[in-house]
Amino acid sequence: MTPTTETNNAPGATDATATGLVHTRRARFGPAEELCRLSEGRPVTRIDVGPGTDGRTVWLVTGHAEVRQVLGDHRRFSTRRRLGPRPAAGRDEGKRPDELIGQLMDYDPPEHTRLRQILTPEFTLRRMRRIEPGITGIVTEHLDAMERTGPPAELVAAFASPVPGAALCELIGVPRDDRGDFLRRCHAFLAPGRGRQRRAASGELLSRYVAAMVARQRTDPDEGFLGMLIRDHGDEVTDKELRGVCVLLVLAGLDNISGMLGLGTLLLLDHPDQLAAVRDDPAAVDGAVEELLRYLTVPHAPTPRTALEDVTVGEQLIKAGEHVLCSLPTANRDPALLARPDRFDITREPVPHVAFGHGIHHCLGAALARMELRIAYPALLRRFPGLRLAVPEHEVPFRVHALAHGVDRLPVTW
Repeated sequence: MTPTTETNNAPGATDATATGLVHTRRARFGPAEELCRLSEGRPVTRIDVGPGTDGRTVWLVTGHAEVRQVLGDHRRFSTRRRLGPRPAAGRDEGKRPDELIGQLMDYDPPEHTRLRQILTPEFTLRRMRRIEPGITGIVTEHLDAMERTGPPAELVAAFASPVPGAALCELIGVPRDDRGDFLRRCHAFLAPGRGRQRRAASGELLSRYVAAMVARQRTDPDEGFLGMLIRDHGDEVTDKELRGVCVLLVLAGLDNISGMLGLGTLLLLDHPDQLAAVRDDPAAVDGAVEELLRYLTVPHAPTPRTALEDVTVGEQLIKAGEHVLCSLPTANRDPALLARPDRFDITREPVPHVAFGHGIHHCLGAALARMELRIAYPALLRRFPGLRLAVPEHEVPFRVHALAHGVDRLPVTW
């Protein structure tokens, strides 16, 4: 699932729309009313994103078909051409900053094709099943800790945040003794309101740790993700690329999956009949996960695109050099996609939602994310069949202006 912007947590309320660009604004489980109004009858709308675009137009695409058109057309829309000021005089516009090496969202074909083909086999369902016992053990471990401590509990801190963190460590091979320190570095890098310099310093610490881990695997590759890539591809992939891939997994995996686990649990508590089906009927879980992904769509937008030539999207001409943002939540609630899109219903037939993006940049870790959610939701609900909020619902704080939508805290009891 694709990362977008910084977080800024604020307590309180049902309408998380106080600040931020319009495409990041939310209202509890869905897009904010202002964002919904933009999408009514106008699948492509010009928006103001403030200074820093060098005067170039920015378009917001909100319709499902139009979002798929943009994301699926890598020939006419680039992720490499950045939304932001043009490089300073004398700087090479084609040179990729060191911190973006290996991060697929900064790659267009043919560079993207080469790296994606190397990485994709490590994210197949067959390879994910290899780590499924480890993920199940992680979920069980955190549920055991919650049960030992007893109610009440803060579900984000006790479960929704540490489970995806530990799962990422399991995937990329962070030694168990290092995981606490590694995840502190990850969260420091992703933390809201820390300022660009402090975040850059945290990112440098994270990058150094991953670089050292890559160096160890070069010397003595194990059976994990990095070791297998090195064993299978050797000199085809550089150390900097491997480092960047691991950092990207952290960026895309932590806040998105923790957002889904916390927000999804709150949504299920609002729908007790559907909660019971997820808890008691294994056959209902796959469909429930797909509907939760569609209905909640915690990432706001994938990496901005830049038009490489004039192209028409939703009857709107987008000129070469103009930027495009795609709103994933509004696309997944488009009436053209499904009937009654604002109704949460785990029994509906799955639809081709774009919660993981679309096209060549479709989320590399989608199979891992689905597996985590399919394991975690029913395990939590079976362990605590009396799970309920420990505070009035209006006191649950939502993330605001966030990397991924979600709840900041979720006090529960059982």
